[in-house]
Amino acid sequence: MEAVMLVGGQGTRLRPLTLTTPKPMLPVANYPCTAHQIVRARDAGVTRIILSTSYKAEVFEAYFGNGQDFGIEIVYVTEDSPLGTGGAIRNVADALHSAPNDPVLILNGDILSGHNMKQQVQQHVQRDADVSLHLINVDDPRPFGLVPTDADGRVIQFLEKPQTPEEIVTHQINAGCYVFKRSVIDSIPNGRVVSVERETFPGLLDTKAPVIGYIEDAYWLDLGNPLAFAQGSRDLVEGRCPSSLVEKPGEVMAAPTAKISATAKVFGGSAIGEQVSVGESAKVEGSVLMAGSHVGANSTLIDCVIGENVSIGEHVTLTSVVVADGASIGDHNELIAGARVWPNTEIETRSLRFSAE
Repeated sequence: MEAVMLVGGQGTRLRPLTLTTPKPMLPVANYPCTAHQIVRARDAGVTRIILSTSYKAEVFEAYFGNGQDFGIEIVYVTEDSPLGTGGAIRNVADALHSAPNDPVLILNGDILSGHNMKQQVQQHVQRDADVSLHLINVDDPRPFGLVPTDADGRVIQFLEKPQTPEEIVTHQINAGCYVFKRSVIDSIPNGRVVSVERETFPGLLDTKAPVIGYIEDAYWLDLGNPLAFAQGSRDLVEGRCPSSLVEKPGEVMAAPTAKISATAKVFGGSAIGEQVSVGESAKVEGSVLMAGSHVGANSTLIDCVIGENVSIGEHVTLTSVVVADGASIGDHNELIAGARVWPNTEIETRSLRFSAE
């Protein structure tokens, strides 16, 4: 079975981290999000996966190669210009080996999901569907497009984000994992921008084609913003989202070369990357520390995302802060919650002044 993974987005909501690294290659639980999805697809029976790249495309092949280390064949197709979801899927058609009626799994590169991909494919084949969509129920569907289904699980409509309570006709939303019949991929217009949500799927409904929902309320998270990114990493480390790359879920996932002081407290699902050092009496809770970064003594980080080769001094306090690659924060600083520090920025040590009585 083949799969297509869409990893071409620029990840603007995750800036400044994505100024240097594409969003799907940012590490959650010490591995790129793409790696967690690849192994989940492999575990579901996929033997060959095509990465549809665009922004900083060279980074993906440099990391994954031909996929041998991940037990799956990986090939790459790059968009010269953004083509939208449908256009990107059509753009890889020539690289597919699947026959016209074969199922092809489609994955979004910035989604963490714990749903049963294998079961979704099996339902797709059993129902002889043209397209099947993973659907989940959410408490508040207003930020999402709605996908109501009938009693047989066939999709009825694709609705835009609801603006009023009356428009919320279902709490089912599109979770971003699809199974396409190969022939449907070939039918998408080639060489132009195509949205599957606004053009491909509604067009199939207009022709009465079998478009079905695979409804499973498993773990699901869009990693589109820093708070969600940190949450996704914590959920992988602590085992709430399954991944065979996380062998022993727990309070912390530390790379073999990381150095954590015996007096430091690192917990809450924190991910500590290669060559990271955490100083004496530091506290790191629910945070991501990428390769080569340093946290000084007596500093506190809560729900933070720290890029590569970042230097954080002593007695620094950060809550829900994003620090991009190569930045440095001097001693005795406390940044406002939600602050974002751009790459290679230097925040000087804060002077401490004492008045004599």
